[in-house]
Amino acid sequence: MIILVLNCGSSSLKYQLLDMKGDEVYDLLAKGLVERIGMEVGCLKHQATGKEQFVKEMPIEDHTVGIKAVLDALLDKEFGVLSTLEDIEAVGHRVVHGAEEFVCSQLITEKVVAQLEKCSVFAPLHNPANILGIKAVSAVLPAVPQVGVFDTAFHQTMPAYAYMYALPYEYYEKYGVRRYGFHGTSHKYVSAKGAKFAGLDPEYSKVITCHLGNGSSIAAVVNGKSIDTTMGFTPLEGLIMGTRCGNVDPDVVTYIQEKEGLSAAEMSKVMNKKSGLLGVSGVSSDGRDIGAAADAGNPRAKLALKKLTYDITKFIGAYAAAMSGPAMAVAIGYALKADPMVIYSLAAVGWAANAEGGAGGPLGKTLSNRPRNRCIGRQLIGRRTLEMRLKQSRLAAMMFKILYRQKKMLLSVVQTSVEVTESSLSCKR
Repeated sequence: MIILVLNCGSSSLKYQLLDMKGDEVYDLLAKGLVERIGMEVGCLKHQATGKEQFVKEMPIEDHTVGIKAVLDALLDKEFGVLSTLEDIEAVGHRVVHGAEEFVCSQLITEKVVAQLEKCSVFAPLHNPANILGIKAVSAVLPAVPQVGVFDTAFHQTMPAYAYMYALPYEYYEKYGVRRYGFHGTSHKYVSAKGAKFAGLDPEYSKVITCHLGNGSSIAAVVNGKSIDTTMGFTPLEGLIMGTRCGNVDPDVVTYIQEKEGLSAAEMSKVMNKKSGLLGVSGVSSDGRDIGAAADAGNPRAKLALKKLTYDITKFIGAYAAAMSGPAMAVAIGYALKADPMVIYSLAAVGWAANAEGGAGGPLGKTLSNRPRNRCIGRQLIGRRTLEMRLKQSRLAAMMFKILYRQKKMLLSVVQTSVEVTESSLSCKR
């Protein structure tokens, strides 16, 4: 089953074309990026497996034009991989926020799009772009079924005492103010795969998953269901991240606003774009750059890394207690490559670190003799995939299961909901 997977931003879209042979068995046929949508000159970067990269600058007025450019590249005689667009059997979209409306993946219908538009209030920078991608595909491939996969869906199993803020209850009733959590499909897949890796039944396991990247989160997963996670109403809450501050005393926000004369929007930009590892280190938001600066003796870079490893250690310990342990910890993300300290921070709370490096060799070694408690690197779960490929193949895997069930039952493609299933990993965002 050939599936086109899209991750649409406000002025860009990333795509991959995968031939799904099963839930986790697939071939990457092509991948690419459309940039500067809506600007005077846009750019398409297309890479078919086994062929040279194709780069083309051209006007890309909107997402519909961008989707057409992608399809043209996939059909190109020299750089493409398809003979006809009829080969595409489904299109999958990563959708950031499903609020309480969506607890699993959904076939896209007009009703679903209308519900997504209502959810845009929770993710004004992301959901509108996701919807643009959905509408663009509808215009270009009207007969092809589309599936939305939601970052927030997996965490809808959190109990109320975990997702509620201790604010007046009316704000939850009126505005939906609560903790939603993100990176859900990643946490679901990693927890199941990690449990199997350790010889445990995912349905009878306690797993702490660490999604470590420019955007990072940790989740507590009991018997395959999320019971808590570090991100909240937005992806700002929780761990220190690349440019996001993570947890902070709310009164600090109003204090800085008053001292600096900042508006709410300006303060939000400070916390989301100028804080985190970048804000503390003053060097970069990338762990590799900070690691190099720390090695060179930069005290703020050392502080940023120590803050990161402390946060990870603290949340793992807290979730182990909340789950009434014992539990195992599983980590995924470029932070494992960028900073071996992350691995050692996991070991500090009794979890073994077993991560593979790339050409540079291993980043860590087993630091505990407890065989059921492991931190496994991304490579041990799926060596064949790159970071972007992992994210998008995850969506395709879920779509495969939805559409396969429908075909098997001889039903037309109709609106349905299916539990988020095993999927591939992601480590960026």
